[in-house]
Amino acid sequence: MSIKMRMLNWLHCPSMTMLVFAAILLGVMPVFPEPHLLQKVRMLFDGTLVKPVDIFDLFWHGWPILWIVLRLLTPGAETSCRIPNEHGH
Repeated sequence: MSIKMRMLNWLHCPSMTMLVFAAILLGVMPVFPEPHLLQKVRMLFDGTLVKPVDIFDLFWHGWPILWIVLRLLTPGAETSCRIPNEHGH
């Protein structure tokens, strides 16, 4: 199995339900005064996203959305998670 196929299979391991739940949860937390993801995206468009902690925060609150996008864009998406063991089986 090629490295590309292993990576594509790995993208499909968590269920879509779990990824959507993580995207919603991390996307809106903390809710007050404003969801972090919304705040960081606004900072990115304003050009004020310069501190490393803010860049990390954008990644941390946005990774589930990125995972969902990558999963939806992978051609020939596998419906099950198949990661070969160390012997390639």
